[in-house]
Amino acid sequence: MELELSYYIILFFIAAFAGCVDAIVGGGGLITIPALFACGIPAHLALATNKLQSTFGSFTAVLAYRKSMQIRRVILGILFTAIGAIVGTYSVLLIDQELVKIIVLICLILIFIYTIFKPDLGHIHNKAKMNITSFQIIFGLLLGFYDGFLGPGTGSFWIFACVIFLGFNMKNASINTKILNFTSNVVALVVFLYSYEILWKVGILMGIGQVIGAFIGSRLVLKTQGTFIKKLFLIMVALTIAKVAYDYLA
Repeated sequence: MELELSYYIILFFIAAFAGCVDAIVGGGGLITIPALFACGIPAHLALATNKLQSTFGSFTAVLAYRKSMQIRRVILGILFTAIGAIVGTYSVLLIDQELVKIIVLICLILIFIYTIFKPDLGHIHNKAKMNITSFQIIFGLLLGFYDGFLGPGTGSFWIFACVIFLGFNMKNASINTKILNFTSNVVALVVFLYSYEILWKVGILMGIGQVIGAFIGSRLVLKTQGTFIKKLFLIMVALTIAKVAYDYLA
């Protein structure tokens, strides 16, 4: 499938912007997936191509944050996220998507309301509410599955989960969840490579845009105190709610 030259140019810049946002709070798929659909690319082909380009961005973020990450502590999380992503990607053709969408929509609305009414949420480290092993197993499976199955807002879900259950502040949550988000992206991409075709020109071009955007976004997080992260987080959660609600009602 070939696109007009103007579409390639537009998709490149859209991917760059999405990569920047995704490196900070997640949710880049909310920007890139509708753009791919708008170019007339069929749904499964768009999802598969989106996983290719988003993998570039998430990998760039991992590289940028590598010195600030504690990768050894999340090995178990990587494993269970991969398992969840495999199950989720294969399940996309088997499970009723409408049921999953309404569950996700309810969760997102609750997260948005809770964050709004907790003004200090994510500003400081708090006491963890569950141990790291249980967290990695439970949320690795859940969010890995979700990223493979639907995907929009996975990074935001990870950040919220780390803030609430591990007591991280927003900045540390954003940094330390990127390796998990990258894991589910790569695994889902491998499954799509096995099951569907991919628009390689589009995916690689957008991937280059993702690299540029992710580098800028990660620099913003590392060079600042991260006070803007919560506001951007709320914006992306609100957009995710709107997107999932539209998909459910359409």
